[in-house]
Amino acid sequence: MPTIPPALQEKLDSGVTTLCRCWVITRRDGVTLGFTDHDEDVAIGETTCRAGTGLTASEAASRLGLAVGGSEIAGALAAESLLEADLAAGRYDAAHIELHIVDWSEPSLRVLAAKGALGEVRREGSAFSAEFRGLTHLLSEPHGRLYAARCGADLGDARCGVDLTLPSRRGAGAVTALRGVSSFLASGLAAFPDGAFTAGQLAFSSGANAGTAIEVKAHRLTAEGAELDLWRTMAEPIAVGDAFAVTAGCDKTFETCRDRFANAANFRGFPHIPGNDFVISHPLAGEPGHDGKSPRAR
Repeated sequence: MPTIPPALQEKLDSGVTTLCRCWVITRRDGVTLGFTDHDEDVAIGETTCRAGTGLTASEAASRLGLAVGGSEIAGALAAESLLEADLAAGRYDAAHIELHIVDWSEPSLRVLAAKGALGEVRREGSAFSAEFRGLTHLLSEPHGRLYAARCGADLGDARCGVDLTLPSRRGAGAVTALRGVSSFLASGLAAFPDGAFTAGQLAFSSGANAGTAIEVKAHRLTAEGAELDLWRTMAEPIAVGDAFAVTAGCDKTFETCRDRFANAANFRGFPHIPGNDFVISHPLAGEPGHDGKSPRAR
């Protein structure tokens, strides 16, 4: 249970309160923003919670056991608060959020009412609504290793160990022509073999999408140069001249890990585990060894 400061408790007991709600959101890139439903800005430590954003919250729902509880917040998209481009780029996905109940006449009197993370974010015109998920949502996420034929590590992470800074596994270029909203021709990648960057990570370093990373769906070599398809449409339109860096991709099979990256010792899958074809197999007439007899009776 949260501890209420005695001075705040006295105000609550008096029946006359000057309370407001303040939300402090910390994105995964470290950017911290504050919002309040009061009509003036409120300071929470070093974070200024901005007013005038139209931010409101629904009632909070709690559930027994480990079921996920939470609420929903809604507000306006504005230059002083949340930008639509930031939401579309996923910069607020799984952001950490704190809800404070604050005495706006004396902001030092406050109570941390809830902690959690932003869940699903929906946009409608110039407004947005976001799911405020309680900490119990972490208990519903899968943890530990899964028994699967493909590798469970991400290429280049600590479990994988592949060095993506090597010139043979990292390229840089710029958009030279657009093929669609998420497909383009690029310079600087002619020396890399076809498919080298399929399933790799591309990060824009200039243009409207600078600082945004996305996975590459396909990398092809054509008569006009290297062509890249992205898995989704970027938050802002891609333009000719946009610079980027891209790292090699991996299909997470044992053969690729062994032959392409010479990293079989660090493979984090189970390549010899029986697949679905083995599980659903059954004896067929005429097949040797599938006559229904025990091995000793043959």
